[in-house]
Amino acid sequence: MKYIAFTFVLIALSLCSCRNNKADVAPSSVVQTVDTLRAITADMAYEGINNYCHSAYDWSVAKDNPDIMYVQMGEETDSTYQVVFRSYTGAFVHFYVNKTSGTTRIVEKVPSLNVEEDAGTIELFDYLEKQNEKD
Repeated sequence: MKYIAFTFVLIALSLCSCRNNKADVAPSSVVQTVDTLRAITADMAYEGINNYCHSAYDWSVAKDNPDIMYVQMGEETDSTYQVVFRSYTGAFVHFYVNKTSGTTRIVEKVPSLNVEEDAGTIELFDYLEKQNEKD
């Protein structure tokens, strides 16, 4: 009789412990909230690239004629924003900002010479933080 009672208790305990062994999975609303917090907006892409361009390039040439150098938004896809910097030399630098991560691929283009070259990557958040520190 003790053997049957002991077996019954072990089975009951094992069933109780298995029922609560579900994997911890975040509800989809929580996942969406985290993605929304990380999502890059078009304004953030423009601001970060504008800050980068003002720190990486010499704008003194455009002091008297600001139209020869500028930063403007380009095309947008489902996953990236394109921000374009135009240099006084006529070269264009295209920044492809990943909407989720902020990682930005840089491509330099010189249309008059038909030259296009990858120029590396930057992290957009590095240039948003620099701007926020100035405020």
